[in-house]
Amino acid sequence: MPRDAKWHQGRFHPQHPEKYQGDANNIIYRSSWELHFFQWCDRNESVLKYAAEEFSIPYVNPLDGRVHRYYPDALVEMKRPNGEIKKYLIEIKPKKQTVPPVRKDRVTKTYINEVKTWTKNEAKWKAASEFCLDNGVEFKILTEDDLGIKPYGKRRRPPTRRLPKKR
Repeated sequence: MPRDAKWHQGRFHPQHPEKYQGDANNIIYRSSWELHFFQWCDRNESVLKYAAEEFSIPYVNPLDGRVHRYYPDALVEMKRPNGEIKKYLIEIKPKKQTVPPVRKDRVTKTYINEVKTWTKNEAKWKAASEFCLDNGVEFKILTEDDLGIKPYGKRRRPPTRRLPKKR
């Protein structure tokens, strides 16, 4: 991945490759949040198997009326505390993108892009929900709240140490 990429991206190298369903040498994460989630899957004893973007779900994008492929962020098989084995289809998104955008007094390019993103995501998630119903899987959208991560723009940098001024 290019060093000047806008988002933190790269390859994840699991400590427990036997848990990964797919090529464990080619696990791509597209954000620091996905990396955080993959690390959790790899280390969590309750996670029996997981996969990242290993299959697609067809959906119709309402913006162009065409069929596209949606690659969910992860598919996870877990053993619940009661011994039940449960599968989850996981999408990782900023909380802001999981609710419809709020219309402002002026329609800006930013607002238009937010509406387009919401419309596209909503179509993907509808297709994912239908897929899950047909396959006995639970669909979950995880946000920074679920991952225990501070949202972008809310992080504080540690104060820099200043050297005393020379006199």
